[in-house]
Amino acid sequence: MKIDELEQLESEDLSAITSAERRKFLKLGLTVTGLYLGGTVLSLTSAGTARASSGVVPEPGQYPYNPHYTMVIRERLCIDCERCKEACVKTNSVPSYGFRTTILERRRNLADGQYETTFMPVLCNHCNRPPCVRVCPTTATWKDKETGIVVMKPSRCIGCKTCMTACPYNARYFKEETRAVDKCNFCLDTRLSKGMTDTACVEACPADVRVFGNLADPKSRVYELVHTPETMVWVLRPETGAIPNIFYTNS
Repeated sequence: MKIDELEQLESEDLSAITSAERRKFLKLGLTVTGLYLGGTVLSLTSAGTARASSGVVPEPGQYPYNPHYTMVIRERLCIDCERCKEACVKTNSVPSYGFRTTILERRRNLADGQYETTFMPVLCNHCNRPPCVRVCPTTATWKDKETGIVVMKPSRCIGCKTCMTACPYNARYFKEETRAVDKCNFCLDTRLSKGMTDTACVEACPADVRVFGNLADPKSRVYELVHTPETMVWVLRPETGAIPNIFYTNS
């Protein structure tokens, strides 16, 4: 593929890259990585080192936790039905002004003034290096040593909202009822601790957009989705160094 063709692709949506084009990149020893935030970014890097060096996907076996809970978002399947949001509100007592997960709308311009609308589910990214944890003055938020889930203890929160400012994903809100910051915790207290294997949003999704599981388990579906060779996998804002655990794919 010529340089001018690569430059042309840089202005296109990641989902526009076909399997045939990805195979061309692989033949050149290149792989595709990217992110969605304020527009689309497409980057090419060495196929042999992309997943380890880019910080997007850790090498198999290099997971700090087991279970290493993560969620894979199959973005192209989202129909914006908001059943995930409704299930989260009901399960986790989220007030009308707050959110633990939401869906962003993105438009892509097509020919003749037409456009395509896609939807991006977002939530706490349960980062391996969470900025919110580093800045909290009262240890009200921390990364659970057994699961890697970033959790909150409302009784320790003094409402300074420093963690909200530090979060690269705007994934926290201040809950007036408890006078503390609240956020997604993968339904740890409401479902996982009770033996359930999926979060409320995953169970409610009719389009199989969200996939939840243990990334440290080679037999898990999340592991398969993230490590399939020709599947594009990206994260939001990798440049922050937070190493998020929410992955987006084109599968």
